[in-house]
Amino acid sequence: MLYQWLAEYSDQYSALNVFRYITLRTFISFFTAFAVCYLVGPTYIRRLKKKQGKSSNVREDTPDRHQVKSGTPTMGGGLIMLSLLVPFFLWMDITNALVIAAMTVTLGFSCIGYLDDHNKVMKKNSKGVSGKVRLLAEFLIAGVVIFYLTQYGHLTTQLTLPFLKNITFELGSFYIVFASLVIVGTANAVNLTDGLDGLAIGPVIICAATFSIFAYVAGHYNIASYLGIPFISGAGELAPVAATIVAAGLGFLWFNSYPAQVFMGDLGSLGLGGFLGTMAVITKNELVMILLGGVFVVEALSVITQVASFKLTGKRIFRMAPIHHHYELKGLDETKIIVRFWIVSILLAVLSLSTLKLR
Repeated sequence: MLYQWLAEYSDQYSALNVFRYITLRTFISFFTAFAVCYLVGPTYIRRLKKKQGKSSNVREDTPDRHQVKSGTPTMGGGLIMLSLLVPFFLWMDITNALVIAAMTVTLGFSCIGYLDDHNKVMKKNSKGVSGKVRLLAEFLIAGVVIFYLTQYGHLTTQLTLPFLKNITFELGSFYIVFASLVIVGTANAVNLTDGLDGLAIGPVIICAATFSIFAYVAGHYNIASYLGIPFISGAGELAPVAATIVAAGLGFLWFNSYPAQVFMGDLGSLGLGGFLGTMAVITKNELVMILLGGVFVVEALSVITQVASFKLTGKRIFRMAPIHHHYELKGLDETKIIVRFWIVSILLAVLSLSTLKLR
């Protein structure tokens, strides 16, 4: 809103023209989000503790050593969403269809996560929201958003291949299903990764920073033409949004780093995962997301293969799934697992960025 007001008066006051630059608003949005998260964080966490009491917010499917974390408040993802909303209304183009789409999915998935966390913590229902209901709601939100974007020409239904130039596949109406699957799959993969202090938020920050670059170059006609990637009108406005996620994630990590003062909860992991999936779709990096989000992919596959193996053979592949718990039970220190997963995420981000040039 503030950005619209500044842009409106920029014709009268030339100094205000600087706010038209996406790069400037990206930096301002970044520091605004971090400041909000850092300053509001202590009060937010105290209120969570008071409201949730000494409830055990530790997942049941975790090693026994995690019980020492019992009493740590969850639903810390709300702090991230608050830090996202403030710069959104101050510095971003809230009339941009792509920005609205990304925010709709992010907040919509966060609401689903909130209901899940609320049932688990407040109503003492360990199962939370039914898995089928949750998936149905996620696909509904993602499907409606993608349908709108494709129907009104904001998004093509073509699938591009990383590392290959000018090779696309027209998916037509099936693209809505495919894109929805990317968004929902990413959201739930991030949710599965959220099991150790700072484990999920680290790769989320790295992926969001990478998507900020993807969005900027895709929205800049000259750069997109030079790199041989699809030009997406208005995609540059997503750079400040992604930068805000990075900053809010860093602010949250200040309180979530080992030993955590607050857990992200499904409120945060589903919302952030939904955002990353939406960014992959809008910037036409659906397949690159497999590489960029490699940590999330491996975490999800470890659960899928574990369940499939046990049902088919009665044997487990890992000592415990997701795979980060497997490494815990093998004796690796929690902080070592977390930092190594971050390192892998950085390496995958660099490889993903190389797809911009290697076409």
